[in-house]
Amino acid sequence: MSRRVTSRLRLAGLLVLASALTPVSLLAQTAAPANIQDDYGISVPDDDSGPMLLTANELIYNHDTQKVSAVGGVQIYYAGYRMVADKVEYDQQAGRMMAYDGIEVIDPDGNRLRAEKLDVTDDFANGFLDAISVRTPDNIAIAGERAERIDGTKMVLENGVYTACVPCAENPEKPPFWQIRAQRVIQNGETRTVRLESPRFQLLGHTIAILPSITVPDPSVKRKRGFLFPSMSIAENLGVGFSLPYYIPISPSSDVTFTGTGYSEQGFLLEAEYRKRYRNGQHTLRFAGIDQMGSNRFSGGTSDAEVDGRAMIASTGEFQINPRWVFGWDAMVQTDNNFARTYSIDGHDDKIFNNQVYLEGLGKRSSLSVKANYFDVQDADSQNAAEGKQAIVVPVVDYDYIVPEPVFGGQLSVTNNLTNIVRDKNDVVPTSVNDRFLGLKGNSTRLTSEVEWKRTFTTDDGLQLTPLLAARADGYLLNVDDPNQINGGAYSYVGNFVDQDAAARAMVTAGLEMKYPILMTNSFSSHIFEPIGQVYVRPDEQYAGGLPNEDAQSFVFDALTLFDRDKFSGYDRVEGGTRANLGFRYRGVYDSGILVNGLFGQSFQLAGKNSFASPDLAGVGIDSGLETTRSDYVGAASVSFPFGLSFTGGARFDEEDFTLQRTDFGVGYNSRWFNTALDYTNILAQPGYAYNVRNSEIKSTSTIRLNDNWGVSGSLTYDLANNVLTNRWVGLTYEDICTIFSITYQQDWDNDNREAVDWTIGARLTFRTLGDIVIGSDSFN
Repeated sequence: MSRRVTSRLRLAGLLVLASALTPVSLLAQTAAPANIQDDYGISVPDDDSGPMLLTANELIYNHDTQKVSAVGGVQIYYAGYRMVADKVEYDQQAGRMMAYDGIEVIDPDGNRLRAEKLDVTDDFANGFLDAISVRTPDNIAIAGERAERIDGTKMVLENGVYTACVPCAENPEKPPFWQIRAQRVIQNGETRTVRLESPRFQLLGHTIAILPSITVPDPSVKRKRGFLFPSMSIAENLGVGFSLPYYIPISPSSDVTFTGTGYSEQGFLLEAEYRKRYRNGQHTLRFAGIDQMGSNRFSGGTSDAEVDGRAMIASTGEFQINPRWVFGWDAMVQTDNNFARTYSIDGHDDKIFNNQVYLEGLGKRSSLSVKANYFDVQDADSQNAAEGKQAIVVPVVDYDYIVPEPVFGGQLSVTNNLTNIVRDKNDVVPTSVNDRFLGLKGNSTRLTSEVEWKRTFTTDDGLQLTPLLAARADGYLLNVDDPNQINGGAYSYVGNFVDQDAAARAMVTAGLEMKYPILMTNSFSSHIFEPIGQVYVRPDEQYAGGLPNEDAQSFVFDALTLFDRDKFSGYDRVEGGTRANLGFRYRGVYDSGILVNGLFGQSFQLAGKNSFASPDLAGVGIDSGLETTRSDYVGAASVSFPFGLSFTGGARFDEEDFTLQRTDFGVGYNSRWFNTALDYTNILAQPGYAYNVRNSEIKSTSTIRLNDNWGVSGSLTYDLANNVLTNRWVGLTYEDICTIFSITYQQDWDNDNREAVDWTIGARLTFRTLGDIVIGSDSFN
């Protein structure tokens, strides 16, 4: 006999109880449940608050014993819970509910509970489950011989097992890669804690660590005072380090973490991080300090060796003023210039740490950025010479605006920049050709404003014409050292330095760009050939090389910059004179999946003074390929194949004899089992700007997947010009759904001293849901 009944029977409560007996302290409630129809073939109501839905082969009510029994293929749905069992029974006289054999419950969060027997009082205060096992949607599993609920507040799991690994499909009885076993797991609903008694950590079924009984917060407690997962490190001058964090919640929106680290060679390092969250943002305050007991282990004369009491304080913050505006900062102060880097203070150990305060806003057609920067150079120089040469930016302001309506059918845009720089020391680099003045001591302020209009016309034949008009003005306030008077005239500059308190310059440009894309197709491919020509007419650059150059020091002439109206990288230099840029672009698409791209061209100084041939304080333009009337040739190409192979290349050729001046070449291959990349760079000497001798380097990085879990990776960098190996590392990785392991070995050589080699070993072991064990620096990150 088969019946379907609808009832408000308290029998439905056993579903809630089954969930209550679930060891939720170890569950991650993240995924949505599967539809009951998919699992058991039952169509369920959409409203979880509706009546209980029960189906069974037979429904029996015994008036004499006052028992209600559902027998055979029992299926129950109520309030989002789903359950199947062979038999479910409710004893009204004893006030107990029981379920037998093949019990499976799915709660609204998708957690699956299986058991062989359930027995519970009708007030759900006491009860038990035999042979319980639970698996969450994200494959966290817990099992035990028996789960018991006591007095409505405690749950006790006997001989519990916890793991985040997935059972082996071929051999489900095989032990998982790792698991935690405990004699008893006690969840206390009043204290909202979980106690693990005699926990043992096992790998591949073998116990490798026996831990003392520990108490952790119930997952219903989002934030609870207590110790966090420890970590380890190893370094040559610090020794072996062991870190143990302690977390303290202060309020619903703030907390603090104290971390104590003991170093075998340097003593005890204390860190504290305070975090506060607001409706529209957050900020942190961080402190770290140590009284070194082994300063003599560091090289003599360094800041690491000369300061025993070392500390830092740092703060970060970001606030969303409204959906379009954000304000923030990131700042650090330390007792010496290398503390945070030496002790690897997370987030503050960069070689150059950028202290900054910023305000940024974005409009529908405009953007504003206001920043102040101080660059903290973290090195072992006790005199802090490199940091003193860094620019202090107070502030830099960028404002861009695009007129929403067309102006004479074209786009009108406005660009503004205000930069104020203070420098404590002169930054001068002597070369065999000249003296490079990367920064001048003093204060310099520049205000730049530029207006640009352009419009594109397309003729009936497909010719694209883009006329352009631009006008720019710069104003300077200067109070910097004359490069020819530094250190009593120790250095010299051949340019006409503007030694005055104020200066102004202007630049107007009229330009025209012409493109004629030609499409050619056949039965197996399509091709686009596009000749490109540009002409820019403008006067000579005023004060060329005579004003401080702070933001236009980086310069490479290649295919990427060929068609730039102003090829300088910043505002401090502006390209002048009449120039033409000519080139040819190609793109091919083949039915086989092959893609080919190419670009080749040259630039010509037609009239006026060549800005790239003018002296520059930083040496920009020397041997750049643009300093002659007819520039070097530049080109770039790439080819990619559907099976994972790709080639990229770029080159600059001398305009007279076509010899290579710069070469960049790369080849890559990506597949499921093998990834590799080979990069080659060759740059001829630019002694007045970059390299005194030819710079040639080859670098290769590869990864071999041995199977779905294991992989080997390695990399090496070879200096072809000096015929020396400069860097190499090799690493082994293992990864599955519950565990990640990596170990690397790395060597770095000093180019000037081959005896100076720095080697490091790093390892990381990550257990999903538990945490990381880190030793040293892991190159795989």
